[in-house]
Amino acid sequence: MASVAADKLVASGGGGGAGLLRPSRMCYLAVLSMAFWSLIFYVHSAVQGNVASVLLRPAALTSLPLLTPFLMAGEDRCAGRRVYMYELPKRFNADLVRNCREYSRTTDMCKHVLNGGFGPALPGGGALPERGAYDTDQNTVALIYHERMRRYECLTGDPAAADAVFVPFYAGFDAAMNLWRSDLAARDALPLDLVNWLTRRPEWRAMGGRDHFWVAARPIWDFYRSGDDGWGNALMTYPAIRNTTVLTVEANPWKGIDFGVPFPSHFHPSSDADVLRWQDRMRRSDRRWLWAFAGAPRPGSTSTVRAQIIEQCTISSSCTHFGSSPGHYNSPSRIMALLESADFCIQPRGDSNARKSTFDSILAGCIPVFLHPASAYVQYTWHLPRDYHTYSVFIPFTDVAGRNASIEERLRRIPPATVARMREEVIRLIPRVTYRDPAAATQVTFKDAFDVAVDAVLDRVAKRRRAAAEGSEYVDVFDGHDSWKHDLLEDGQKQVGPHEFDPYL
Repeated sequence: MASVAADKLVASGGGGGAGLLRPSRMCYLAVLSMAFWSLIFYVHSAVQGNVASVLLRPAALTSLPLLTPFLMAGEDRCAGRRVYMYELPKRFNADLVRNCREYSRTTDMCKHVLNGGFGPALPGGGALPERGAYDTDQNTVALIYHERMRRYECLTGDPAAADAVFVPFYAGFDAAMNLWRSDLAARDALPLDLVNWLTRRPEWRAMGGRDHFWVAARPIWDFYRSGDDGWGNALMTYPAIRNTTVLTVEANPWKGIDFGVPFPSHFHPSSDADVLRWQDRMRRSDRRWLWAFAGAPRPGSTSTVRAQIIEQCTISSSCTHFGSSPGHYNSPSRIMALLESADFCIQPRGDSNARKSTFDSILAGCIPVFLHPASAYVQYTWHLPRDYHTYSVFIPFTDVAGRNASIEERLRRIPPATVARMREEVIRLIPRVTYRDPAAATQVTFKDAFDVAVDAVLDRVAKRRRAAAEGSEYVDVFDGHDSWKHDLLEDGQKQVGPHEFDPYL
């Protein structure tokens, strides 16, 4: 295409010999640029389906948060992105998985550790995606990150060349297997063993662990025991660990070293096309209910927030929930069918502040309704928009528990056009809160939850490294009542002040 266009430019000068008018270098560059971008557009269109579908569907071009797609010739695509991963002794990961039957008395975790933590593959169709559907448990995030890091495009075997260091410790598995033990020394044995192993390594000594990161994969409260009694182990209280960056499905709003990452849902796509098809399907979903709740009642209490949600939903002709069908709570297809049938999905706090259902509802294109800011707004600041009004609704839990608010009345006040904009924002978020198939690197151009988290870790470590080179220390860890506010600061802001969430946190 470029050569033909150039020939035409030459011909247009007429005559020959010394009088021939040759195109300028800028002309050549313009033509080559047009040819290059035409090729890119064609390839991008082929991934999505066909050119016509792209042109007729403007939302498609903004539905995927793209990886950096183009590099200059000779540019290092891994500059600033190299990660070294420890080959830990098996007692810190593989042996824990091997003892999966000890994880829970009620859940068969041995099936959920299959497929790199995705769990058993599910037949597609119905309320589930045609491809990439799995029965994924909420507590397998450490396995998912470990499997993904094994195939990370910028993984390096040279720790001196690394920009960050990944520690594939399955802390959540160890915690779950020992939570109920009265012997505190037994609860803390493996965490202490890990700290001793790490701090003797030259990779650790290079920055005192400030370039290390790992995944907790359970609510952070399981790792914050202080003193000689209380819940969980003491892993997060050790000074060495406090130098690291901790990724967890539920962070502590009052501590500064742990950062929330999405719970895994049931969709692990293998290509851009898989995601785009699912997003289009969620746009067309028949949402016959105004609101829905996918959760079980808590026995023995009628005054809790959850009890009020179920009571309001039961008497409403515009709400649906599972009622007294306990088998539905563990069925991915039934959960997704419920969430896909409603405009809004209520997300109260679960056993702790956050719950996996938040990300199931985003996957279903259902606008989440939060009753407490610690359920999402101060948790997933890397993955969700700071302006929570764009994708969610906030109704204070105190209003619901005190019977001062009708959930349905609040939701009906939202204009249809606003609901449509919010739903589109939720659907746009789907790629960045899912965990893609690790083997699909050549078929995706979008950033998933793993990419977003690792990018944020690398950015944090880079700031720490630059400060150390200047003889100072980059400080972004603030413990105390205002700790969560620092995570909500916009670029350039340094001071925290009064916040609308103060009454709840």
